[in-house]
Formats: sequence, structure tokens, C-alpha cells
Amino acid sequence: MSSFTQWTTDSIQKIIDDLKHKPGALLPILHAIQNEFGFIPEKSISLIADALLQSRAEIHGVVSFYHHFRTTAPGKNRIEICRAEACQSVGARSLESHAKSCLNIDYHQTTSDHDFSLEPVYCLGNCATGPSIRIDDDIHGRVTTEKFDALIARHRQTIKEAV
Repeated sequence: MSSFTQWTTDSIQKIIDDLKHKPGALLPILHAIQNEFGFIPEKSISLIADALLQSRAEIHGVVSFYHHFRTTAPGKNRIEICRAEACQSVGARSLESHAKSCLNIDYHQTTSDHDFSLEPVYCLGNCATGPSIRIDDDIHGRVTTEKFDALIARHRQTIKEAV
């Protein structure tokens, strides 16, 4: 399961202050904020803009341009589906359709119970055993719809037991 620090204005400002003097500071600041909190909180946009003497629109434009950046809190588990050609050739498109339907979300979204976030990736380095997915830090190969359902059920059970 992913664990991130709860964000506060002060904690965001500290990250900005630590990095704002670096050349090309915007991307390092955004990455540091997302690495710490799991997403880019809306409040951070104006703080970054003020520190870097840019407009909120400029900061928002960068955040929205890169699919890596999230503007909402991620789920307890992050599911990544490989969309590279090797995985597509062995059924990744069907798997991603099933995952979206099963979880009732699209890419870059989080389930209503906040258990799962779904993200596309373009290679997990597991090409020989596609289609592949990663759930948090664990890569799974030869993922069928049935295997996907079993993995999700197992993670849901782990979440219940943790509560």
C-alpha cells in the first residue's frame, strides 16, 4: 500500500523554499510535492506561482500537461497497466478495458472507496510475460481478466484486514 504524508501549507512551502533557487525549479518542486503527498494539492499551485514569480495558469499548464502529475489524492493501491506494444500485442487493451469496467474508473482516477487508482504506463520491463500490471511495487505478468479480478480481490481483503 502507498503511504504519503498528509499535506499542509507549511510542508508544501518548505519543499518550495528548499528547491526554488535551483535552475528549472518547477519540475523538481512538482515532483517533490507529489513524491511526498501522492499528488499536487490545489493550494500548492498558488504557492509555487508566487515563489517562482509565475502565474497560476503557467503552473497549472505544466501540471496538466504531464500525465505523471495527479491533482487528486491517490488510492491506497496504485494499479498501473502496461500500454507498450509488447503488452498490447498479447491483450493489454482488453485487460485495460476490463480493469476500467471492474473498478468503475478511467485512467488517472481513483475508486469511490479510495482503494485503487488506475494509471497507464509505457513499459514495466516485463515484456516477455505480457500483459503486465504493477500494483504498488509488485509486477504481475500474463495477467488475464480472471487473474486481475483475483489480484483486486486479494488487495481488497488486505485493506479490510488492515482496518
